[in-house]
Amino acid sequence: MPLPLIKAASATVMLASALGVGGCATRGFVREQVGVVNQRVDALEARLRDTDGAARSGLTTAQAAQAQAQAAGGQAQNNAQRLDQLNARVDGIEQRMQETRRKRPRH
Repeated sequence: MPLPLIKAASATVMLASALGVGGCATRGFVREQVGVVNQRVDALEARLRDTDGAARSGLTTAQAAQAQAQAAGGQAQNNAQRLDQLNARVDGIEQRMQETRRKRPRH
């Protein structure tokens, strides 16, 4: 084999070896990187649990407030109906009083 061909073959072998070995990550490096990612995932899961708990609590509070508002609305409607009935009675009493005053003889 001529010398340039040997040099080219050696260079090719060295380049292939460098690319093959240089591209591999060690198990320790992978574990370290996965550990960092796992810590971030764990932190996000904890925040998600906190947020989910707060959302559920807020939903429960909102549902209770809605129930109270509906009850208050029903009571207000009942009160309005009673007021209408009382107004009608008062109007009737006022009319009778006016009729009584007209019929009364004056001295």
